[in-house]
Amino acid sequence: MLQDERLEAIVQYLHVNERVDIETICEMNHVSKDTARRDLILLEEAKKVIRIRGGAKRAQLSNEVYNFDERAEMALKAKNEIGKLAATLIHDGDHLILDASTTVLALTKYLTSQNHNIVTNSMDVANELLVRENIRINLLGGTLSKNHRAIYGSRAMKDIQDYKVNKCFIGTCGISETGLSTSIEEEGLLNREMVKCADTVIVLVDSTKFNKTFFQKVCGLEDIDIVITEKEIPKNMLELLEKHNIQVIAAPDELGR
Repeated sequence: MLQDERLEAIVQYLHVNERVDIETICEMNHVSKDTARRDLILLEEAKKVIRIRGGAKRAQLSNEVYNFDERAEMALKAKNEIGKLAATLIHDGDHLILDASTTVLALTKYLTSQNHNIVTNSMDVANELLVRENIRINLLGGTLSKNHRAIYGSRAMKDIQDYKVNKCFIGTCGISETGLSTSIEEEGLLNREMVKCADTVIVLVDSTKFNKTFFQKVCGLEDIDIVITEKEIPKNMLELLEKHNIQVIAAPDELGR
């Protein structure tokens, strides 16, 4: 097994389990204890794990930061599956909030219902829906971030408080026991206000985001109603979501149903 494959196997194991010991790494990757320790050193330098006596534990904070174009290219198939499934939850006449995540943007491509009032801070969501009939777009005011192609700032936060909607669809950089979080401070603050405006909060999240925590918290699990993903989620996260009475919907073709 190549080194990159070994490192990825350890990271994936820690997505599901909080800790891993040296013996498990040796067995999983078919390597010696010395090799296992060197692999953990590399992962710690990359801030993906925290080394402890006899092994490692999951890094508590992720440090990934990507601009819009980079995010748009990640997990494309998963985002399309999630977006297509999410669109089926929208009915004619629903008032909606759509955030600036690339997964929510995928939803707009599959939206077939009509007669919506849609609130968004995303230039791309607004552009995608601009040619649709019977859809009214309410674009938040504020400061445009060129890197993220979205509007943020105090004006946007004030504007969003004037709306009340049936459903809010948001993406996230990470979802963990602490709730939703993001690497973009302005996004986290605005999305927190979006959540407060909706009767139902629906989170669109691909499988790479589970058990990740970023420095800016958006909301707790108690504020979420539905999670839509493209495959089965880690057992620990499923238990947490069930504990908070959150409905989990996964794309059936990925589950083999």
